[in-house]
Amino acid sequence: MSRGPSRRRMMVGAAAAAATAVFGPAARAVATPGTGSSEDCGERYQGYRDIDRGRPYAHFFAARTTPAPAVVTDAVGGPPIAPEWVPHFDSITTDLAPTGYSAIETGYGRRADGMTFVAVHTAMPRVTAAMWDWWFGWHSAEAARYKLWHPDAHLHAALAEDRTVHAIQDRAKYIGNTSFVDEYVGPKLQQLGIGFRDPVAHGFDVPADQTVVFGRVGSSIAPVDLGWLAHQVRPVQGGAEMRSRFYLNLRGLHVPDPKQAVCAVRRGTSVDPSDLVLGLDLARDLLLHCGQEMNHLAGFLPELHAEFGG
Repeated sequence: MSRGPSRRRMMVGAAAAAATAVFGPAARAVATPGTGSSEDCGERYQGYRDIDRGRPYAHFFAARTTPAPAVVTDAVGGPPIAPEWVPHFDSITTDLAPTGYSAIETGYGRRADGMTFVAVHTAMPRVTAAMWDWWFGWHSAEAARYKLWHPDAHLHAALAEDRTVHAIQDRAKYIGNTSFVDEYVGPKLQQLGIGFRDPVAHGFDVPADQTVVFGRVGSSIAPVDLGWLAHQVRPVQGGAEMRSRFYLNLRGLHVPDPKQAVCAVRRGTSVDPSDLVLGLDLARDLLLHCGQEMNHLAGFLPELHAEFGG
């Protein structure tokens, strides 16, 4: 008896068909499942392999991610924010103003209208905002760079356009670009496309010694946006502080990148209908994930930037 196509093959075909339908025949050569190989898409795996250990930045590899600070673990272990205290997305530019603090700097919750919210505050001794602008323009060009950030949970990264070789400002390398990542948030694999936007155009006030990394978060495969993220970095005595915000279940539509959509499926799709409903469990996991990765990278970002950010 002949067996029908596997779910994975069906997903590859669906992604290819969607890409071709959106982009037309010109995309067919990229989107057709039989075209190319897994090497074109890159493999997804946890940790580092021998090929990674030949990278010039391999001396920054860590076997495990640094634990999150106590302020984060305390919030993860505590109750969610009451729905009436969860800020609306419309307040993001005032929430992340150049000065002052908000009522909620670390925590998670969900509004009555279904919007899920996460806030994380991370102290970063010796770090500057410029280092983070460099990082966001540099890290997604290679999966091994992305894993520096969270070696336990980060698995793969790619860019819509690799601008790292261009002699342009660091912000210009990521604003208007999209980073495609496979990562675990808690126990669940996520395949995401993060389209970075101009924060000033959105209404943020960004002084010269600060930065705001602002992005639209969506699926790498489906044409669905899931929410927004923002990371403000501003100077404090002895270094910097990062104030991170995630606003989820604010959905929209986008045109998928045909190559990246097919590649995400080839690596093994994480598509699940429940992924479109981002509840409090996901928010709690994201709070811990963000607290871990930001604290981990901040510990050696000055040295990494000094060596590779010239």
